[in-house]
Amino acid sequence: MSDTDGKKPLGLGGGRSGHVKQSFSHGRTHNVVVETKRKRVVVPGKTGAAAGGGRSGSPSAVSGDPSKRPAGISDAEMERRMAALRAAKAREVEEAAQRIADEKAREEERERRRLELEAKEREEREREEALRLKAEEDERRAREAELREKKKAEIAKPKTEARPATPADRAAAEAAAVRAETKGVSAAGPRKTDRDRDTRGGGGDDRDNRNKGRDDSRRTGKLSLSQALDGEGGRQRSLAAMKRKQEKARQKAMGGNQRAEKQVRDVQLPETIVVSELANRMAERTPDVIKSLMRMGMMVTANQSIDADTAELVIDEFGHHAVRVSDADVEQVIDQVEDKPEDLQPRAPIITIMGHVDHGKTSLLDAIRHANVVAGEAGGITQHIGAYQVKASNGAVLTFLDTPGHAAFTSMRARGAQVTDIVVLVVAADDAVMPQTVEAINHAKAAKVPMIVAINKIDKPAANPQKVRTDLLLHEVVVEAMSGEVQDVEVSAKTGQGLDTLLEAIALQAEILELKANPDRPAQGAVIEAQLDVGRGPVATVLVQNGTLKRGDIFVVGEQWGKVRALINDKGERVDEAGPSVPVEVLGLNGTPEAGDVLNVVSTEAQAREIADYRIQAAKDKRAAAGAAITLDQMLAKAKADENVAELPVVIKADVQGSAEAIVQALEKIGNDEVRVRVLHYGVGAITESDIGLAEASQAPVIGFNVRANAPARNAANQKGVEIRYYSIIYDLVDDIKAAASGLLSAEVRENFIGYAEIKEVFRVSGVGNVAGCLVTEGVARRSAGVRLLRDNVVIHEGTLKTLKRFKDEVKEVQSGQECGMAFENYDDIRKGDVIEIFEREEVQRQL
Repeated sequence: MSDTDGKKPLGLGGGRSGHVKQSFSHGRTHNVVVETKRKRVVVPGKTGAAAGGGRSGSPSAVSGDPSKRPAGISDAEMERRMAALRAAKAREVEEAAQRIADEKAREEERERRRLELEAKEREEREREEALRLKAEEDERRAREAELREKKKAEIAKPKTEARPATPADRAAAEAAAVRAETKGVSAAGPRKTDRDRDTRGGGGDDRDNRNKGRDDSRRTGKLSLSQALDGEGGRQRSLAAMKRKQEKARQKAMGGNQRAEKQVRDVQLPETIVVSELANRMAERTPDVIKSLMRMGMMVTANQSIDADTAELVIDEFGHHAVRVSDADVEQVIDQVEDKPEDLQPRAPIITIMGHVDHGKTSLLDAIRHANVVAGEAGGITQHIGAYQVKASNGAVLTFLDTPGHAAFTSMRARGAQVTDIVVLVVAADDAVMPQTVEAINHAKAAKVPMIVAINKIDKPAANPQKVRTDLLLHEVVVEAMSGEVQDVEVSAKTGQGLDTLLEAIALQAEILELKANPDRPAQGAVIEAQLDVGRGPVATVLVQNGTLKRGDIFVVGEQWGKVRALINDKGERVDEAGPSVPVEVLGLNGTPEAGDVLNVVSTEAQAREIADYRIQAAKDKRAAAGAAITLDQMLAKAKADENVAELPVVIKADVQGSAEAIVQALEKIGNDEVRVRVLHYGVGAITESDIGLAEASQAPVIGFNVRANAPARNAANQKGVEIRYYSIIYDLVDDIKAAASGLLSAEVRENFIGYAEIKEVFRVSGVGNVAGCLVTEGVARRSAGVRLLRDNVVIHEGTLKTLKRFKDEVKEVQSGQECGMAFENYDDIRKGDVIEIFEREEVQRQL
């Protein structure tokens, strides 16, 4: 069998073949076929098409020769593939060119940075060399000066056997000494031989060694390339230390090594400050501040607070200036800014409708607005403050505030008078001036606003407007009909009589006032009413007084802050902004504000939060200070005084803030020295489980005014036995609470005298004691009644009867003119001629 075994040997295809004989040990040989690949030679000058045409695998050959094309590939598909191949090649060429350009740019950048570093290092070396030369020059001068001083001292030393030298000789000797020292030869003594100099070592070598040592010390700590590669040397100084050393040397060379002058600072000093914060504001070390305080006798740590007076002493000791500031300075961002006269524009007047309850205030406003607000009020009386805008027939816009007339809503009426421009005092023509009418007059006078008297219900048969004008004179209100300055208009809300005249009077008064405001500034307004809505959260009714309130504004109102999410006008429509004298509902508060709070727009949310936090803390401190002002003796005295006082605890929840406030004020007036109503908690919104828990702990009822309890609260109230009462009219609420408080009063005991009996004789009966034989002179004597024994019209004894007999029978009562026998319970000192007074006690329930 041959080596090839009938098979064709493998080849490279197209190469030149040859034979190689291999020799092995023991005389063995082996022939091997070797092929060499012919190298392709590209001849310059031939076109690429000609060169590529000879390749069978080229794309053009494949596309041109259908026999060499892969099976199942159409001409269109082949063209698409060729186009993709050409695009890929073009992309590769572009990317290669881009890479070359990027590499070139990077190389240029590296070259630029290298040149900058070399220039910087060169400048640094030149500066160091200049500093070194200057330092060596200074050292040389110092050494020369020191040598001159030494030679002066040696020359001036007195010699025992030599005559003193003349000044000229002394100066010459000094000059020679200086020249000799400069040349390295000592002037004091004989000239040394070369052997002596070689033995002791030349001064020049010493100088070179010293300079070399100085240069070595100067280079100490600098890291060279050879040191870094060899790893030789121990711990070296850091680069920062070397920079500090060089900076000190530079300052010393430039003559600036004196200590910098201390900087005096203005330190902001609040009422209390932490020690570490005080040190930071002074830019002093905290241990130094603590040492200063310890020298004053105060052992404090860095985290303790000190008062402003002590901190001011520390600031003065360190040489700084203390600037006293207060926590209230955070409110300076909302300080009032005086508006320029050219920025002011006319605004709508704000009119407040005030008067006694049921005098037709809301009906009159409904007639002006062509609305029906009365139908929505429980009991037909207004219990909420409302704000509306009305457009008069002449085109003028008027803003009306409707206030309740009930006695409990004093605060609402006061708020309405504070924010108003004109007060319309509504008085019923058939009822005259009433208590709340007088209160409204006082509010208007306190607010110093003009007043217009509207005499309502003029259509009634019993109307007497002249009596109303006369009654107003008693309260210093003189109307124009009686030669006064106050306008009066007779109107009828039912028939519409006199409404146009009333609007004309309001427009005339507003024109006289010349009301103006600046709409192009941050808004400021007053909260008329606030409530907690289930779906919308805290909602405040705000009357904008100045500026323009826009959606997205950040504001602070009382102890709350927020961002305006939506503005809703009096018609229930959403608006984007509200100008001066426009009432709107504001959504976006983080809590329910108090009615009467002032709303101010600020620039940032951080300012609003800071002002609100300050106000909350101030209110908390005020409450704490009020509680801390009571001494222990006063607390004990109050507890002793309240020992006999019965309390009726209640929890109040109302629909709006103003109603809750009015109810609390009304309930606080109920009571006397023996009983009082204590409001545990009041708020706005639905009755919740927390309210039930509070009421259960104090055994108090929960009062809901125009609100209801949610389902979990109802279940908790049923389980814990807490009473929930719902009211929609404030009359009924106050009356029921007054009746409940009256039930806590102790009953009044009254004595009714029913008869007198005169003792005619005293009998001694064994087993019974002394028995008085009496004659009933007046009234009747009863067995169950109480008796008093009178002797010479002085009460000797008071008690009850042990027995009452008529003849031998025990009886319940004896009529006047009859004789009977009486014996006192536990008392026998009775005499003939004494008078027995017979009375009965009855308990009468008292009312508040």
